[in-house]
Amino acid sequence: MRNGKTALVTGAGGFIGHHLVKYLVGLGYYVRGADLKHPEYEATAADEFMIADLRSYNRCLRVAKGMDEVYHLAADMGGIGYITALHAEITLNNTLIDAHMLQAAQRSGVKRFLFSSSACVYPQHLQRNPDVVPLREEDAFPADPEEGYGLEKLYTEKLCQYVSEDWQLPTRVVRFHNVYGPLGTYDGGREKAPAALSRKIAALRSGDELQIWGDGKQTRSFMYIDDCVEGIHRIMRSDHAAPLNLGTDELVTVDELVDIIADIAGKTVIKRHDTSKPQGVRGRNSDNFRLRAVLGWEPKTPLRQGLIPTYRWIEHRISSEPKLSGIAAE
Repeated sequence: MRNGKTALVTGAGGFIGHHLVKYLVGLGYYVRGADLKHPEYEATAADEFMIADLRSYNRCLRVAKGMDEVYHLAADMGGIGYITALHAEITLNNTLIDAHMLQAAQRSGVKRFLFSSSACVYPQHLQRNPDVVPLREEDAFPADPEEGYGLEKLYTEKLCQYVSEDWQLPTRVVRFHNVYGPLGTYDGGREKAPAALSRKIAALRSGDELQIWGDGKQTRSFMYIDDCVEGIHRIMRSDHAAPLNLGTDELVTVDELVDIIADIAGKTVIKRHDTSKPQGVRGRNSDNFRLRAVLGWEPKTPLRQGLIPTYRWIEHRISSEPKLSGIAAE
């Protein structure tokens, strides 16, 4: 049953955006999706889908027209290898997308705007130890974010604040911590560690060698996609305007992530570490204290539980493909 609300999801052709569209439609929203491309692995559930290059202000105006809420997930992004190789292109693209979308939402009379930020905004000097102290929202300043991608995300967080203060457009900011699940990118250079590792292990025979970017001791927390989309909607509905972490605090090393996926696959792998490859910060974990305080909720899917359907979906997709190379952790 429809609830009478309309929502625009930008980046609806991507992994999180595609799942969010399905979630909102299930809640009764009339949903418009917008992206450069349609979802790759299954048809969109959106009521309408607009192909649009959101670097263009006029295109942003077009997609925002008549919408009550904007869930702004569109971004030029990928895994650590991608975001460290293309600073100028990524920063320019995302600056145009984000600034134009905010301005178009305000001009179009949108009632609420959610911006998808990233844990890449956090200072690099706080992430040099694998046994990292969980990152609190206030730790973002003094600023020392990931070059390019992280810096632009942090700047746009402040732009959301200014738009809210000066133009009275209520904004919400969510800082994602490593999202994974079925229907996500798993090859081509933009994939994140759980998908890339699942792809490689699915392509290996038991006892084969697995290349790992870095020494395997770098740590991360990972959030399952179902928790992610529920959290996005809860944050949008909240009265909390400042940035909020959205992730789990289940910290694992990359080697431990390999072991979990290999166990799900029923395979033994020989780890070969390549420290010449990009590996990102040494440790990154989400502090969920404020998320729990604001929402009375936090992501709850254990990593192994979420990796089972993720691995099975990727295994099915690439069962006939040749072995591919390279994994990294964001």
